[in-house]
Amino acid sequence: MGILRGELFFAQGYRVTIKERLSADDGTVLIEFYGYEIWRYVEKIAWYDAQPHPDNPELASTHPHHKHIPPNIKKNRIPAPNMSFTQPNLPALIAEIEALLAVQP
Repeated sequence: MGILRGELFFAQGYRVTIKERLSADDGTVLIEFYGYEIWRYVEKIAWYDAQPHPDNPELASTHPHHKHIPPNIKKNRIPAPNMSFTQPNLPALIAEIEALLAVQP
């Protein structure tokens, strides 16, 4: 088992904080737990986690993976089809920031 923590910094004040608990069995790396936060300067603009919310049918399609978004970022959750326990999530996070940068003036 291992813990990965870090930050990726991007242009225009964007950054992603990363927390993952990883395990390896038979050469396969699995993500047991994760939390990713997307920031722009001092504002948290979104975060991903896999805390189950079985009472929310809107999240069933990607259970337990979901994304918190404004407004009311703590309670406003949407499915996160790009998150996984069996595949690296960092490429999806990087692509999300690159898309945000592409639309910034």
